[in-house]
Parts: sequence; C-alpha cells; structure tokens
Amino acid sequence: MNQNAEYSAVNDAVRGQFFRRVWHMTTPYWRSEEKGKAWTLLIAVIALSLFSVAISVWINSWYKDFYNALQEKNSAAFWQLILYFCGIAAVAILGAVYRLYLTQMLTIRWRAWLTEQHFARWLDNKNYYQLEQGGYTDNPDQRISEDLNSFTSNTLGLGLGLLRNVVSLVSFSVILWGVSGSIEVFGYTIPGYMFWCALVYAAVGSWLTHLIGRRLIGLNNNQQRFEADLRFSMVRVRENAESIALYNGEPNENRRLSGRFGLVWHNFWDIMRVSKRLTFFTSGYGQIAIIFPFMVAAPRYFAGKIQLGELMQINSAFGNVQESFSWFISAYTDLAAWRATCDRLLSFRQAMSDNEARVPAIDVQSQGNQLEVHHLGLDLNDGRHLLDDADMTVGAGERVMLSGRSGSGKSTLFRAMGHLWPTGHGRIVLPAARYLFLPQKPYLPIGSLREVLSYPQPGDVYPNERYAQVLETCRLPHLIARLDESNHWQRMLSPGEQQRLAFARALLYAPLWLYMDEATSAMDEEDEATLYQALIDQLPGLSIVSVGHRSSLKRFHPRHVRIENGHLVEHALTA
Repeated sequence: MNQNAEYSAVNDAVRGQFFRRVWHMTTPYWRSEEKGKAWTLLIAVIALSLFSVAISVWINSWYKDFYNALQEKNSAAFWQLILYFCGIAAVAILGAVYRLYLTQMLTIRWRAWLTEQHFARWLDNKNYYQLEQGGYTDNPDQRISEDLNSFTSNTLGLGLGLLRNVVSLVSFSVILWGVSGSIEVFGYTIPGYMFWCALVYAAVGSWLTHLIGRRLIGLNNNQQRFEADLRFSMVRVRENAESIALYNGEPNENRRLSGRFGLVWHNFWDIMRVSKRLTFFTSGYGQIAIIFPFMVAAPRYFAGKIQLGELMQINSAFGNVQESFSWFISAYTDLAAWRATCDRLLSFRQAMSDNEARVPAIDVQSQGNQLEVHHLGLDLNDGRHLLDDADMTVGAGERVMLSGRSGSGKSTLFRAMGHLWPTGHGRIVLPAARYLFLPQKPYLPIGSLREVLSYPQPGDVYPNERYAQVLETCRLPHLIARLDESNHWQRMLSPGEQQRLAFARALLYAPLWLYMDEATSAMDEEDEATLYQALIDQLPGLSIVSVGHRSSLKRFHPRHVRIENGHLVEHALTA
C-alpha cells in the first residue's frame, strides 16, 4: 500500500488544507437535489437542540426555587415545584426523542447520498480497477461502507454538539455572571468571578487533554486500516477455499491471519494505553468539577450573602458553563475518531482524483468498423517493455488468433484494448460496433442464474426460451431448471462450466466484435470446438480476436498473429 497516499490528508493539515478539503467533501449534499429536505431537517434538529438548552435554563431557574423551598420547609411550594418539574420533564423527553429521530433521519439521508456519489465515482473511469492494481489505497469497500457512515454521524453529532454547547455557554454565562457576584483578590475586585474560574478550569483541562490524547488520531487511523486488512484476508480465504484446501495451506493461512491480527492486537494495546491515561485525567477532571463550584461559592454562602437555592443555582450554572467550556475534553475521543475517518476518506478521494487526472499513456478510441493498432508500446511498472511499436489491423468479420510465449504480453494487449493498461504509448482504435470481452476468468455476480447470463444487462431482457436455448447450446442443460435460483455461482460451478456460461452470455448478447483472453482454457477440446462453432454459426459476421495457446483453436481463426521479441508478427496457419 502507498503510505504517502494514505497519510496525505495528515500532511495537508500541517499546510492548513485539511479543513478546506473536509469542507469540499461536506458541502455538496447541502447544494444537491436533496437540499430542500436536508435543510428542513437540519433547521428542525438545530431548533430542537437549542430547545434543549432552553430546557436546561428552565431547570436551572427551577433549582433556585426548589432548594429555597426546602431550606424554608415550605411544603406547599415543594409539591407545587415537583408537579412543575414533571411538566418540564415531559416537554424535555418529547424534545429529546424527536431530536434524536430527526438527527438519525438526516444522517441516513446524507449517508445514502454520499454513498451513491462514491459508488458512482469509484466505478467510473475504472477507478475500482486502477486503484486496486496500483495499490494506491487500501480497502475501498470499508471506506465507502463504514467510513462514510462514521463521517456523517460524527460530523452531525459533533457539529450539533458544538452548536448546543456554544448556545449553552452564552446562556449560562449570563446566569453565572449575575448570581456569582464578585470577589476581592490581592486588593483587586473580580466581577463574575465564578465565570472566570470555570473558564480557567476548562482551558487548563482542554490543553492537558490534547497533550495526553493526541496520539489517538493516528492510532485510530491505523486501527481502522488493520481491521479492514484482517477482514479482507479472511474474505480471501473464503473465496479461495478449495485451492487452499487442496494445497493443505491451512498453516500458511493461519500464519497470515495471525500476522494481520497481530497488527490489530498491538495497535489496540497502544490505543488502550493512551485511552487509560486520558480516562484517568478526564474522569478526575469530571469528579473535581462536581465539588469545585461548591468550594468556590462556599465563602459567600457561609457569609450569609446567598441562600441554599442560589448556591444550587450557581452550582448548576457553573456546571453548565464548565461543561460547555470543556466540550473539547468530553468530545476528544470522538474528534480523534472523526479525524481518522476524514483522513481515510480524503486519501481515498485523492487517489481517485489522481487517477482521473492521469492522462492515458495509450490513446484508445472507439470509431470506424475495424480494429487498428498503431505504434503500440506496452510497458510493465518495473520499466520492462512487452511490445514496441506494434501495428495490426483486423477488419470486420475477421477471426484472428493472438498467441505467443507466456509473459510475452498477450493478456496485457487484451487489457490495453479494454482501457485497463496505464503504461505504454501508441494508439488503439476499437470498432464502434457492439462488442464484448470474455476474460479467462468470467465474472459471475451473486444473484439469479438469469441475471448472471444477461450480465451486464438486466435479468429480464431476454425471454425464458432464449435462456434455455443458449444453455442447451453451451452444454449446460442441467442449469435450465435453475434460472431463477439465486446463488454464489462462482463457487457453485466448475471453471469449465463458468467459461461455458460466459459463451452463453456472448450468444445472448450477440456482439459484432468479441475479444477473448484464454476464454476456453478450462474446457476440453470437444467443448471448445462446440462453442466456437456455435459462435460462428449463430452470430454470422462476428469478428473475433482470441488470445490462446492451443493448436486446436487454429482451425477457427483464418489469421494467426504471434508476439515475438516485442513485435506482432503474422504467421501463416496450416491445416
């Protein structure tokens, strides 16, 4: 994996670009086609958040009257205030429930929009392929599914929390300033001294919290990556279960999985150690905050300047002011996780942007009615040359067999025709007519067999009779009754059956040009001959470019082109 790409977002923060890039990732939704519903929900959630602050101010005023009633032993006022509190509590519960409900509604709508946008971008410009081949970023599936979920929920949660705390800070600062009075220190009178005590207490606590917990940002980033790598390794075992079992590769896989989990283990222990130190401090900070306002306000209470009700009101107001000032402390762990999530999403988006901005080294165009290769050069990432100034023309209706020694560049040429090879030079002109690529290992999506056969088209595009015909032609009659069965067909079918299914797909799709890369390598020669003949008979005028080794393929291709010493060389075919 490219570590520089992974941590580019972290470096951006140093250059002052982190928040700008997060802003560009956040704002498009609020200007999208969903902006009406989005802003309506956001305004409602903000209103309910501010309402919760009003409830807290309401309760703070209630504290004063309630504790004064207790001090005065006023039974009538006591029970009246209890009923009054029940009314406040009912309103507070209703507001809290709908604040949570509407916040969750906004979160899932935002996540759905972002997910669709990232799906489209990841699948566009072959990003999903190039990022995987180049190792530019790890686990894009996790970044789209989990990181976008965390980003939307944490961004809303932290943003609304910050807003609520700012409003609460202003509201309770006014109350605290008014009820705390002044104090004289070294001959100087300090008005609203409880407010300044809360400010100093929170400022010192925030600074120490960041000092103790700042390593959590990088550790959370690593933890998400290591967990995703472990899941991916286990998926690889599932996907290749048969091969591993035949190789008796269980001990090797055990070592690999244990190694992956070892990274999870050691990084988690680092998180535990930092979290332990941070929790020691934040818990102590929170416990001291309970008695600190009493300690500071006690002299005025014992001097008879304030009553018990005022003391409790001061304590409540101080607690709210101190809590608002200390928002950074209480939210630090969430902020660290949010920062790690943003780093991963930003590096993923940057990798896609880099791929999209990359000018293709090989000019591949679709036009005309014949395949043309002009001065084509194909290079490997290590700088080795596979092809050098190769030229070839294939006319409509021709069938050409492309062969050569293993590693000579046959499949690489196949990928270049499919816009998949990034390094080289030259020009490829593909016919603009309907075409289809058949790779050596066909892709069979999880779903009904009907959907597998019609891929990439919808499953209902052909009548049942046509599906049955092509399965019969491709020697798969036992699958006709299973057309509507949903399954993991790539696991269910043998490699030979999968390749025959790909030929059935070609017969359904009826392309004018068919490009095949070792598409019959898992079949016997009898099946191979049957399927090639079916293509020729049922799709008259079909142009075929086949990559293959077998001599048995020669009779289906009037032309034979070999890759020799980096050049495309025409060979005469013998019967």
